[in-house]
Amino acid sequence: MSDAEQAAPKFPLRLDRMTLQARKLAVPPAAQRSASVAMKPARPCSPAPQDPLIRPQRPLHEAALDSRRVAVPAGLGLDSHHVRERMLGRLAAEGVRDPRVLSAMRAVPRHVFVDTALANQAYEDTSLPIGLGQTISKPSVVARMIELLIAEQRPDARLRVLEIGTGCGYQALVLAQFARQVVSIERLKPLHDKARDNLAGLRHDNLRLVYGDGRLGHAPNAPYDGIIAAAGGDDIPGAWCEQLAEGGRLVAPMHDALSGGQVLVVIDRRPGGSLRRTLYEAVRFVPLKSGVG
Repeated sequence: MSDAEQAAPKFPLRLDRMTLQARKLAVPPAAQRSASVAMKPARPCSPAPQDPLIRPQRPLHEAALDSRRVAVPAGLGLDSHHVRERMLGRLAAEGVRDPRVLSAMRAVPRHVFVDTALANQAYEDTSLPIGLGQTISKPSVVARMIELLIAEQRPDARLRVLEIGTGCGYQALVLAQFARQVVSIERLKPLHDKARDNLAGLRHDNLRLVYGDGRLGHAPNAPYDGIIAAAGGDDIPGAWCEQLAEGGRLVAPMHDALSGGQVLVVIDRRPGGSLRRTLYEAVRFVPLKSGVG
């Protein structure tokens, strides 16, 4: 047997053979000293993050929230502070001044409330379809109507507000940023359910969604300091006026016989119970309907 053959280890090695090979391959003391000087101690490895999709036995509600997060478009900068600030800058340029309104709209992620395919338009000043022939209102219209709603209230007032027409839930959450309580009623069950899904994971302890006929208002929580409607008809339902608190204000679109279109109507309940009506600019909302569907 040659010297090379003697030096080559044979596999599989016996335990005594492995020990002998380890001794032959051991680093000489001098090399150990030089290695200790040249080499830095290795940093401990941090554990790899767990993939939320492979966690066993996850609760169903957590899985649903994860599914919602996955559906929100990534890479479009929609969570960027600058995206919303540009929207607020446009609103301020158009005359929105109330800091409560601007702060509330800054706090609510509008892209969560629109369909994924339209999310890149979420912070543009445009209405977008949300299904069943309904739309999410333009940010400028939302801001204008809420500013009218709270214009006569003290800056520190904690209002109880009724919203007629929940839609996707966006305006309801904006109102909830400064109101003591918001009750939002929707007559279309798929939209009522969609608003619940959109609001999942977002803080809204003071917001209650109701499935019912918006023309009837919601008497169990009346009276309201403010009532705001996202649909317009030929008249203002009497139930809304009855559920308006003294000193409260109602803002809604309504058909105007003179112009043939819709205008914003503001109704104030004065001390003593009398009502004062004021007409504002032209708007265009979906028709106000009765019943549920």
